[in-house]
Amino acid sequence: MRSIWKGSIAFGLVNVPVKLYSATESHDAPLHQVHTADGGRIRYQRKCEVCGNIVTYDEISRAYIDGDETVMLTSDDFAALPVEKSREIEVVEFVPREQVDLMLYSSTYYLEPDSKSPKAYVLLREALEETDRLAIVKFALRQRTRLAALRVRGDVLVMQTLLWPDEVREPEFEALDDDVTIGKMELQMASQLIESLSEDFEPEKFTDDYQAQLQRLIEAKIEKGDTLVAEDAFDDEEGEGDDSGDVIDLMEALRRSVGKKRGTDEEDEKKPAKKTAAKKAAKKAPAKRAPAKKTAKKTTKKTAAKKSAAS
Repeated sequence: MRSIWKGSIAFGLVNVPVKLYSATESHDAPLHQVHTADGGRIRYQRKCEVCGNIVTYDEISRAYIDGDETVMLTSDDFAALPVEKSREIEVVEFVPREQVDLMLYSSTYYLEPDSKSPKAYVLLREALEETDRLAIVKFALRQRTRLAALRVRGDVLVMQTLLWPDEVREPEFEALDDDVTIGKMELQMASQLIESLSEDFEPEKFTDDYQAQLQRLIEAKIEKGDTLVAEDAFDDEEGEGDDSGDVIDLMEALRRSVGKKRGTDEEDEKKPAKKTAAKKAAKKAPAKRAPAKKTAKKTTKKTAAKKSAAS
């Protein structure tokens, strides 16, 4: 792993030098938009809606848009703001673990001790475990002040950023305003169902079936030589394209996966012996990878005979 930030935790007179690492990563297969005809990558250009010109990065500014009003913000405007450049994780308070709503948790980071002696790091870790509390901290990352919770996971200090209170929406559903009467027998049956499905949570026994099947499908196509090589792929030039389309593709794949997974589950319940198309493709794939053949060069004997007769 590569650290993305260096600083120190400050609580009281104790200073704990640390390095910050992203604790999570995506396991999704990277999908891209391509031209169906030749497999060339589809790129997005930064095009001005007013003049229609393609613009480069140095021609782009940031602005606040509210309806028809656009408020331009210059580099001088941002320079006048109190830029957060502190390298300190300030402990604001220690709170009981259960008082932090799970809705507030956002990104997760590992903290590694960054000094010759990790004694101060271990001291803070042991103190948090002994008191069974979280440290609410403030720190600056990418020029933004962030709120976070510091807790212990095994032997490592983990910092989870928190949403600001006004970033959490209040649920307002009219249906929940109605008075609903639940019978004693109904509640008892529901409780029995919950009890029958109760287990200790072991995240290792859960797998992303959609991504696993997608990966097998991709590997099967590679083994069969069902691939394309874009001969005239253009090189990226400054200001001409980026990978923003990857996000769109990924979100679309996730949306489709939800519907596909639900449909697969329903079919599996009716026909448990039925195998998915992805698994069939993986089993039928030959052991050796065959080179991709260009269909444009294929000419059958029948076609050749017709051409000879015509001449």
